Amino acid sequence: MSTTELAWFKSSHSGSQGDDCIEVAVTEQAVCIRDSKDVSRPHFAVGRDGWAEFVGWSAGR
Repeated sequence: MSTTELAWFKSSHSGSQGDDCIEVAVTEQAVCIRDSKDVSRPHFAVGRDGWAEFVGWSAGR
């Protein structure tokens, strides 16, 4: 799937001043992550289980 076909949205954890911004796009198999300040760079993807574990861990910090 190309990045233009993905429905990207800004993370709720991104900074409100335009710094530390990431965007995510969810597919059936994975969650894709990219730097919203430079969308021309490649994104990376993690499995949905891995993303859920990461979000659960980071919420508990």
